[in-house]
Order: sequence, then structure tokens, then C-alpha cells
Amino acid sequence: MKPSTTTPAVHAAGGIVWRQAKRGIEVLLVHRPDYDDWSWPKGKVEHGETLPACAVREIAEETGVQVVLGQALPGVRYRLGDGRLKVCHYWAAEVAPSSSPAVRARIGVKRCSPREVDRAVWVSPEQARTLLTRSSDRAPFDALTDLWDEGALETKAFVVLRHARAKKRSAWKGGEVDRPLTAQGLHHAVDLTGTLSAFGVDRVASSPWERCMATVRPYSELADTPVEMVPEITEAEAKRSPAQARRVFGKLLLGLRSSKRASGGEPGTVVCVHRPVLPLLLEVLAERAPNRVKALLPSVNPYLRTGEMLVAHVLPRHRRGVRVIAVERHRVPR
Repeated sequence: MKPSTTTPAVHAAGGIVWRQAKRGIEVLLVHRPDYDDWSWPKGKVEHGETLPACAVREIAEETGVQVVLGQALPGVRYRLGDGRLKVCHYWAAEVAPSSSPAVRARIGVKRCSPREVDRAVWVSPEQARTLLTRSSDRAPFDALTDLWDEGALETKAFVVLRHARAKKRSAWKGGEVDRPLTAQGLHHAVDLTGTLSAFGVDRVASSPWERCMATVRPYSELADTPVEMVPEITEAEAKRSPAQARRVFGKLLLGLRSSKRASGGEPGTVVCVHRPVLPLLLEVLAERAPNRVKALLPSVNPYLRTGEMLVAHVLPRHRRGVRVIAVERHRVPR
């Protein structure tokens, strides 16, 4: 069947779950009895779900394992039997301990039926290359093993979040400190929790102004982790002393060096800020990034849309200190 040019693509998300072994790493493959194939755990995106949230949910459903996402890997595209294009998005993923705040923030999922996935096995890279049924699935795997060989696979997420939609200044009789989110913004704040959880956010920092606090409050409550109020990054204080705001952002970023879980699933940080403050934070990230990553950082106002996040993947134990080696952007679909 010839696909229609107006037919939307089918999007799926998943990951290559890895763990350290005695010699190198092992990865998690799943077997689907209906197709009698071996592949990476993945599944279709549900309505209103972001790709990272989908990846974590599908991995849990197909393997029973809760993970934290690392860097994005090359995707895979192919045609379905009805002619539609299927696009599979993948991330490197590490097992998260059940005590992780990020895992606490998640909605429970049921393991899928054995008729869908009947086996999930840890294998060596050599075994994975032999077992994988679809040759295109080797592209994200090769990228993951390259990251391991380069010592760049164990990253932590530093999430820059612009607050959700707030009431307009002209429609609010109070001051800037307590100007609240709109009803849409409050719903958006709840919807953000799945993506923050997917990247393993354990530390929540924010401007103490209400529109920022309200944006991260749902995640903070679900994860049972407090919000660290940072007065230096309000619009007023950052305008008064941009150098101090940059220093605070630098400390938050450097804090990733010292946070380490006992086993797996690197913890991450989110900092919620105002649009006028974003350039200062982006400058701090740019100072710690190679040119190829700097070119991907937002450079035009408004930098991020309301409720949008920039996820910076950071090597916390780099010879130059923390190093930003990849970035990606996400926003909950309306």
C-alpha cells in the first residue's frame, strides 16, 4: 500500500537499558513471541504523553524494570504493513533504585502480557548483536557502546525549566512575587511530572516566586522531596546582580559532582526559572559545553516556551569538572 503524504507517522519510544558487568556492560533485550524477534523495549506514545515519559513507561511494562534516562540515541525508522512510517525514539537508560524520589513520583504500571513480551534477558554486547532481529536496531546500540568506550555514558541530567503559563500582569492585581499560574498552567505543571521523573530528577530548585514554585510543586509532592528556594534567581534579583545569579547557577550545576546513588540511576536536578533569567543560566551551561553542544543551546528570546524544559546531560566527573555533553528539549503536548 502506498502511504498517504498526509498520514501522520506512528511514534514509539523506548531505551537500551544497560548495567556495568565484570567486563564492560550488559544490556537488556526483550523477546516478542508474536513476531518471534529480539529487540529493545519500546512502545507507542499515548495521548498527551512526552516521548521520555513513554520510554520509561514502556520499559517498565515490558521488563518490570524502573529506569532513569540518559542521553538520546539515534532513532529507527521503518514502514509498517499498512504503509505508515514508524519512528522509534531511544535513550540510554540505567536501572533506578526503588527508593529513588524519581521512581516515587511515577504512576504504577502493570507488566505487559506474556503474549506481548515473554522474556527480558541481560546479555553481553556480543550476544546482543547476534540476537537482535532487526539490523536497524544496531544503530542506537552502536552509539551506546561508543559512549561507553569514550567514558561518556554515565551522565546526570540538569534540567532547566521555564515556569508554566502564568496570569498576565495586566490581569493580576497583586504583586509579581505571588502572581499565580493560570488553570492551564496548573494542569501543565502536573503533566510535567512524568518527564522530570524520566530523567531521574531528585533535586528540585526554584525561584521562590509563586509561578515557579507552582510549576515544580506537583513533582516535589509526588517525589516527596522539598523545593530548594533560591532567591538570587528571581527576576528582580537576577536583574540587580546577574553575576550572583550566574554563581548560584554554577553551584547548582557543580552540585552534580557530589550526588551519587549507591546503585544505578544517576540522580538529576531541575531548576525552575523566569524567561528573563534564562540567558544567564544558558551562559553557565555554555561555559561547560563543547562547541557542538553550544550551538544547540537556545539563543533567541524567549529561549524556552512556557512549561518547556532543556535537559542538559552532564558528565559529573570530567577532567575539567562537570561537562555538558548533550542537550535536548521537551514540552508536554497540549
